[in-house]
Amino acid sequence: MGRWEPGEGAKRGNVNIRNTLRVRGSRLTMPETTAAQAVIPVRIPRFKLPRTAANPAFPPGPRPRYPGQFLVEIARNPLAPFIVMAREYGDIAHYRVGPQHLYFINHPDLIRDVLVTNQKNFRKSRGLERAKRLLGNGLLTSEGEFHLRQRRLAQPAFHRERIAGYGDTMIEYANRAHSRWHDGETLDVHAEMMRLTLGIVSKTLFDADVDAEAAEIGEALTTAFESFNFAMLPLTEYLDNLPIPAVRRFKAARARLDSTIYRLIDERRRSGEDRGDLLSMLLLATDTEGDGGRMDDTQLRDEALTIFLAGHETTANALTWTWYLLSQHPEVEALMHAEIDSALPGRNPRYDDLSSLPYTRMVLAESMRLYPPAWAIGRRAIGAFQMRGFTVPARSVLLMSQYIVHRDSRFFPDPERFDPGRWTPESQAGRPKFSYFPFGGGTRFCIGEQFAWMEGVLLIAALARNWRMTLVPGHPVELKPIITLRPKHGMRMTLERRAVR
Repeated sequence: MGRWEPGEGAKRGNVNIRNTLRVRGSRLTMPETTAAQAVIPVRIPRFKLPRTAANPAFPPGPRPRYPGQFLVEIARNPLAPFIVMAREYGDIAHYRVGPQHLYFINHPDLIRDVLVTNQKNFRKSRGLERAKRLLGNGLLTSEGEFHLRQRRLAQPAFHRERIAGYGDTMIEYANRAHSRWHDGETLDVHAEMMRLTLGIVSKTLFDADVDAEAAEIGEALTTAFESFNFAMLPLTEYLDNLPIPAVRRFKAARARLDSTIYRLIDERRRSGEDRGDLLSMLLLATDTEGDGGRMDDTQLRDEALTIFLAGHETTANALTWTWYLLSQHPEVEALMHAEIDSALPGRNPRYDDLSSLPYTRMVLAESMRLYPPAWAIGRRAIGAFQMRGFTVPARSVLLMSQYIVHRDSRFFPDPERFDPGRWTPESQAGRPKFSYFPFGGGTRFCIGEQFAWMEGVLLIAALARNWRMTLVPGHPVELKPIITLRPKHGMRMTLERRAVR
């Protein structure tokens, strides 16, 4: 297994940096470099680490050094216990929090067994059960036949032809960002990417311009997300109706998001317009394979908010980590700029240009390997089943971490190194499918995966065509694993305007 300190993946010393390199026969001059700034390593908790389980019916796993330690560590940093279990126990580990059996699984074959082969034996685990307090019964949280019905209703909005039509909107909002940026300006790139992707998802989803509300919506989203680790703790559902500060803040944030979404739904219903956007499609969608019904306002709210958050938060995080990695690896940045300059001579990208930007897509893929926006997945077993010779009891929770598996040296040699070359077709063909799963898997894979790939590549190309971003010296870069993997302190970077070619 590889080492797990996240900072190693960002160290420029892991890549051979040359002063010049050749790309497609042209000689490129490398940009000036600054001192590398690694991500602050995750604080590793100390557990008891028995090599064998007290009960041979279970795999070995960590044990707490004091009562409640697992809860303390999860509240402090939920990623840290996974790092310990991967390092000490490999593919499968077992531990308990009170009466709850939990299994951490860390091999593509085991992950495939849960997400694909035996998916009918699993439901969403506590994390997404608790996410219902924000998302309601949307695609991310619903189960069974209702989930299948909702997915059928939403699916047409993500057909290839419809997604292609969103490309112009993405570039329009990238141009807005470009027009408000200034050479030499220092800004929080994470906040900028949040604003950018919020504008895009609002326009494509609601045909609405929410720039005037962006700050309030962003603050509400942050508050709602930051309540998640607290909500994951046992028995916190019994606190949801108490007037404690954390609950009051969450409810105010949810109400702020609801006010915008319900207003837009109401306006569209009153107008009766089909504007060709996702909201129109959801309003008009009929379940032709089921009961022939349409969504009511509550269902619309749940689906719209789910897609709103998924299309806004995850893409913004992926882009932020990409800009950070590019700032630490100028040789990769130079190769990507060469591709963009060649494919887009003097113009912005279009949907049809995606096939001409393979290296840019490889950069995004490698960024999501090291810093996957969704960093963990959980499932709850409906019935008992077999795994590696052990019987996993019914109602056990199985946890899988993209962050951990993506850094496994069995599938990604020198796993902490940022290397877009891992994503050539030949390299991908040599790895098991679930060694990389940033969008989940099985029938519950992310419905917006193709939307996300298109948005990510187009925005990187549109912005990198005009700008370089350099991390502010001394700015702390630290992981903040909540529902998604955010940078804890934002990402302060200085803009440098490129000469458009």
